[in-house]
Parts: sequence; structure tokens; C-alpha cells
Amino acid sequence: MKNIAKRILVVLVASLVVVDSSFATDGYFLTGYGAKQQGRGGAGVALPGDSLAGATNPAGLIFVGDRIDLGLTLFRPIRSGTIVGNQLPPGYPDVNGTYDASRVKDFFLPELGYSHQLRPNVAVGVALYGNGGLNTSYTKPIPLLGSTRGGVDLEQLFISPTLAYKAGAHNSFGVAANIAYQRFSAEGLQNFANANESSAPSHVTNSGYSNSFGGGVRVGWIGELSRWLNVGATYQSRTYASRFSRYSGLFAEGGKFDIPANFAGGVAVKIHPKATVQFDAERILYGQVKSVANSDTNQAPLGAANGPGFGWHDSTVIKTGLDYKLNSALTIRGGYNHAGLPFDGTQTFFDLLAPAVTRDHLHAGATLTLKSGKEINVAYIHAFQGQVNGVNSIPPSAGGGNANLSMYQNAVQVSFGWSKNKK
Repeated sequence: MKNIAKRILVVLVASLVVVDSSFATDGYFLTGYGAKQQGRGGAGVALPGDSLAGATNPAGLIFVGDRIDLGLTLFRPIRSGTIVGNQLPPGYPDVNGTYDASRVKDFFLPELGYSHQLRPNVAVGVALYGNGGLNTSYTKPIPLLGSTRGGVDLEQLFISPTLAYKAGAHNSFGVAANIAYQRFSAEGLQNFANANESSAPSHVTNSGYSNSFGGGVRVGWIGELSRWLNVGATYQSRTYASRFSRYSGLFAEGGKFDIPANFAGGVAVKIHPKATVQFDAERILYGQVKSVANSDTNQAPLGAANGPGFGWHDSTVIKTGLDYKLNSALTIRGGYNHAGLPFDGTQTFFDLLAPAVTRDHLHAGATLTLKSGKEINVAYIHAFQGQVNGVNSIPPSAGGGNANLSMYQNAVQVSFGWSKNKK
């Protein structure tokens, strides 16, 4: 099993370097990690499903045993922006209309989990996964933004070495170090690349990809209150990251783009020998990162400490799902995920670049268990169409009116699991 883990690790690290960006659905975070968790609405704080437990609650690794999980997700987001009511002076083009932001539609995201039981009460492992991301790729220029096709591409990838410890018969604790890699690019924002709009006009747009590295920590606890009830809690610290130097004139604080903290609680209830229900509530603290949280109406140049941002605020996500074991070989899943909107209608102008407006997600999945502990896991996610209409969102200096945002999404995930001593 160790040789298999080494080979898979090499393949996955290589693939993470060239992977297309993910487009997450709970703001810009993924709804869940691993096909089992995705099949049940992203819930998994109180009871893990596989060796990617460190991505959600590192205490869960104690329940996994020796196993490897390798998965691939295909995201297909369909997003667009519409400008209405704009009244630029005579001589300027008419910018009203719908702009398709889905020139690039398909995104692939690999993930890997590995766990090893050192002793009955100690487990170690590592998870490699996409934490989240955003992408818009407009099919034509938006004249209010710039002269070429606009869009952004943000990718966030984590490597999380994990340690879990069981204290006594009923309490498990875990810690994971989050080693983060980000990259970002922006295009078609020439209207802001001047001294009146930006503190660093040459570092606003069309500068290729800029890289960023950072670190943080996630801790967690799971309590087995009875044979039919588990509860859990987890906290991920803010991930402090280096600046996107090529975009120091776009993001607040000279290109600073930390990954916000988040915390969650969950319960898992075994309502029948074959059925378990899970429920999680998560809070994502977008408001602590200025480049994300600052209002787009801030009266400061882009790139300044208090420069305009996307106007995002903290958001709550509710996840619920069911696992049902039909027989020894087949388990089926279903779930629902509801995310609060991270911004309101006054902020839709800048959020043409980040139209994270989906709120409700339907999940389904299954596990087929083969011989020798091998598994095939599948999950499907549909994010119902979300829409946010602007409220005086385009400034009068740009002709006024509103930017309206729309998006829906589908995703399919397949993973393979190898378990030596499955629990």
C-alpha cells in the first residue's frame, strides 16, 4: 500500500500543477471534499467517509483506517452578466445587454487522500485537494471594464498533512497543517489601469498568472455520544498568503489575497442499521479579507489598503444528507446544500468578475464496494440557477444602471478507494 501511495502522490502533484481552475459553489469554497461527502450534500464534520477527512475535520481520520482515495471532479458552470439602464453620454457605445461569461465551460479538479493507522488510537495522513476557486471568461469585451475580453481565474490548492488522536473511548481530536498554493490572472480591465483608478496601474490586468503561497491550520473534534449519535466541530484558521505581485494594483493591500477562516459543527445520527443522516452548519468569514470584503464603492485607488473589493460578507452554509446501505456491495446517498449569498445587489458591478450567486444544490451519490476493500464512488451535484439583480450598482460616473448576475452549475465526481482494514 505504501508503494501505491507514493506513485499516486507523484501523479497527483504533477496534475495539480496543470489543473484547470475549480469553480466552487458555496461562495468560492467547494461544497465538500471527496465523492462520499459530495454525495450527501457536503456534510461530514461528525462522521468521515474516506481519507480526505483532513480537509473537513482532521479528527475524522481516526475512523478511516489504512486507505487511499483518488478522485476527479468535472465542473460545468454556466454564468452570465447583464447590464441594464446604463446611459453613457452620446458618442460612447451602448453597453446594455447580456454578456456570456462561459467561454470556458469545463473544469477538472483532482484530489487525493492517504491515511495510515499507526496505533489503534493514532492515525496520520495527508490530503491534497482544491480548496476553491473562481473563473469568468467573457466571450466579448465589457466596455465598462475594458477593451478586450474580460475575466478572472483564481485557483486555490491545499496540501494538508494530518494527525488524529483518540482520547479514551468517545473523543477524537485532530490537527491538519494547510499548505496553500494560489494562482490568479485577470484580463480585460484596462479602464482601471490608470493613475486615477489604481495605485499601481501597470499591475491591474493582462499580466498573466501570478502565484501565491501560504499556510494555516485546521483543528477538529468528534465525540461518539452513543452507538447511534456522533457530534463534531472544526475550525480552520485564516490562511496567510503572499501577495499576487502582478496584481498589486488590483487587489487591496497591494495584491494581498488571504484565504478566510471558517468553522463548522455537525451531527451524524444512525436512524436505522442501514441508514445514517448527517447535518452540518458552516460559517465562512469572507469579511476578514479586505480584497474580498471591501465595498466596490470605497473611495480609494485599487490596490490601496482600503481599495475597492468585491463587497463580500460572512456567509453561512447548511449541509444535510443521507447514506443508505442497500446491501453489502452498494450504498446510495442524497443531500441538499444551501449557501447564503456572500454579497448583495449593491455590489454586482465588480462581481461581474465573481458571480457566485448559486445558493441551493442537490446532491446524489453511490459507493460500489468490490473485493479486497476496493471502492468506486460517484457523486452528482446540481446547483440551481441563482440570480442577483443590481441595486444602483453601476456608479453614475460610468453611466449608472445595474449589473445583473446569473449562474447555474453541474458537477460529476468519480473516485476510487483502496482500504486495507476498512472500518
